[in-house]
Parts: sequence; C-alpha cells; structure tokens
Amino acid sequence: MESTTPNPTSTAAAELLTCANAKLLLDSVDAFLFDCDGVIWKGDKLIDGIPETLEMLRSKGKKLVFVTNNSTKSRIQYANKFRTLGLSVSQDEIFSSSFAAAMYLKVNQFPPQKKVYVIGGEGIVQELQLAGFTALGGPEDGEKRAQWKSNCLFEHDKDVAAVVVGLDPDINYYKLQYGTLCIRENPGCLFIATNRDSVGHMTDLQEWPGAGCMVGAICGSTEREPVVVGKPSTFMMEFLLQKFNLSTSRMCMVGDRLDTDILFGQNAGCKTLLVLSGVTTKSILDDPSNKIQPDYYTNKVSDILGLLGE
Repeated sequence: MESTTPNPTSTAAAELLTCANAKLLLDSVDAFLFDCDGVIWKGDKLIDGIPETLEMLRSKGKKLVFVTNNSTKSRIQYANKFRTLGLSVSQDEIFSSSFAAAMYLKVNQFPPQKKVYVIGGEGIVQELQLAGFTALGGPEDGEKRAQWKSNCLFEHDKDVAAVVVGLDPDINYYKLQYGTLCIRENPGCLFIATNRDSVGHMTDLQEWPGAGCMVGAICGSTEREPVVVGKPSTFMMEFLLQKFNLSTSRMCMVGDRLDTDILFGQNAGCKTLLVLSGVTTKSILDDPSNKIQPDYYTNKVSDILGLLGE
C-alpha cells in the first residue's frame, strides 16, 4: 500500500451552506469525516454546538470518523480526550497520523529487528510500540542537549532504519542531529513525516507552529524529502475503506484547512465542507491565488444543526 498521488484540485467556487443544500448534503452521504483541531475543538476547549451536532448526525444513521494530522496522541489517547470533553467516540472511529506512520511501516514490511527514531510526541511512540516496533527518542530526548566539542563524536544507533517526524513541542538540536545522522548515515533509512501542517490550533486562543516546521528542518539538514502519511495523502483513507464498507462518493470530509483536509477529501473522491472555525479564513478561501475550493463552506460544524432546523 502506497501513498496516493494527489489529483488536480477543484477550482469551482465553494457554495455557502444553506438550508437547502445542507439537506441535500445530508441525504447524499452516509459518513462524515471530521478533522479535530479547529473543527471539533481548539486546544482542550470544544467548539460551540459540537456535542449536539454529532448526536444529531448519529441519530440519522450517519457514520462518524475523526481523521487528524495531530500526531501528539495515539488513538487510545484521543479516545480519552474525547471522553474527557464529554463526547462518546471509540478508538475504532479515530484515524491519527501517528497511527498512519506505524501502519505505513507495517504494510511495507519494516524489519521488526530494526528501530525507529521519533522526533515527535508520545502518540507516535505508543502507536509504533502497539504495532510491534522498537521506538527511540520522542519525549525521552526532550531534555537532552547536543554539545559541540573537539574530538567528540555524536553517537547514534546504527540499527535505526526509519525516522518518523511529527509535531514536537520539545524539538531540540539533539533530536535534529540524531535524526539527521540516521537518515544520512544508516543505509536505506526511511524518512517519514506524519504531516506538513504549517500551523495548528494547539490552544483555544491562537495558532502555533505545526509539524511542517520540524519536517522542514530535517529536509534541510538531510537534503531529502519525506514520505508523508497524513493528510492530504490518502494513505489513511485506504485503511478507513478497509475497515468500513463505504464508498468515498458517499462521504463528506469536514475540515478547517484547504491544503490538508479539503485536499485530502478531494484526492479521495469525497464531498468536502470547509469550516471557518480554525486555520482558514473567508479571505483565504476567496483569495484569487487559492486553487483549492471545497464543495461547501460554513462558519462552524454546528451550523448544520441550525440549517436543518434541529
């Protein structure tokens, strides 16, 4: 299984979600795929109306799946976060880029005796371990420091055959050097990125640098481009289709980012709904330089509730 090459982007103007087309959209799909940051929540705060909207969609028999590029948590940890926020979401309904990284190694028959170095959070480490792989780095290397000393060699494990890079709030020079050495000096070492998001709503009040910053640093030091397993790559979609007997034409991808969420939906053949509660603003959507147009757009997910008179 390989990452899918993106299809040409849609340039037809997006429609504002209205009472009429909201009903048409609801009737035309069997499943809604939701991004999380900027769509369901911002940081640890739910966006208004989310519980009621999800409950309404479930009551109408719609399948709900949550597809997130944020790799800081595993699916188990995300299920716990949903629960603490008062939402009933099972682990099987969650597809994270941390899970996608582990599954990419699994389907490509990564040698179990080899190791994986992680520049990222506990989510990646946990998913790798659940898949049966040995993970190094991650949060454990958050406090380590690389020092420039004469006649001192920075040692790295020669058994590392893959470096996975994701969102890492504890990124440091030690991790950058370790990952760089593994990719440049270990024969055949894979370079995998969970995603390349430039920014994200890690807290409710503002955006923060995303995994794209960490990935970009390793691209610069290794002069290599990674395999990207998160959105907009449809790698996660292939797993989702294996699990649920659904057609992509009967799915709607709901997200706040044009270059990841909406492009992901378009690449897979889904209908797409952009919400303006996260990264993308109306001015970005309307900018003449923007070539990615969703089928529909609205301010926030719970607008569906009001438009349908629920």
